[in-house]
Amino acid sequence: MTLQERLLDELRDLYHAEKQLLRAIPKMAKAATHEDLREGFEMHLEETREQVTPLEEVFEAMDEKVRAKNCPGMAGIIEEGSELMQNEEPGAVMDAALIAAAQRVEHYEIGAYGTCVAWARLLGMDEVVSLLEQTLEEEKATDKKLTALAEQEVNLNAASEGQGEEEEEEEAQPARGRKSASRRQSSSSRGVRAKA
Repeated sequence: MTLQERLLDELRDLYHAEKQLLRAIPKMAKAATHEDLREGFEMHLEETREQVTPLEEVFEAMDEKVRAKNCPGMAGIIEEGSELMQNEEPGAVMDAALIAAAQRVEHYEIGAYGTCVAWARLLGMDEVVSLLEQTLEEEKATDKKLTALAEQEVNLNAASEGQGEEEEEEEAQPARGRKSASRRQSSSSRGVRAKA
């Protein structure tokens, strides 16, 4: 296989990956409880729709048919995200986990688009490079936004979520211990009175 054939194979993989994301992102947006995260997913869905067109233009520039190749890598990442949404309760912890899942997607795409840009550049395919670089920059920008949202809000909310419940439980346990001790004391004093 030549490098150009390898590039074409990678592009078909990416095309299928983007198509899979068009079905997955709305589910992630629906599961998000943080308003900025939900809006971010909705914006990225529109961006992903728009990223399909440059990929189709890349195939045209290479005189190749627009065709997808099954992308098991993206399918696996999406499957992990689906399991998460089924098993995690809605709230800040779910939002933090959704960001982690979304960043796995972004990193996969950054790696794939970055590789295709590098190969196309080596092969002197300037039009292909130009089309793919724009999408690569969009993926990097999305990853940065997700990091900022996680670090500035969502992860902090997730870390404190449930803390109040845990503190209430801890406070309730010593109280139960005091009740048990007072019961033991009253029954032992009854025993003392009975002996007297």
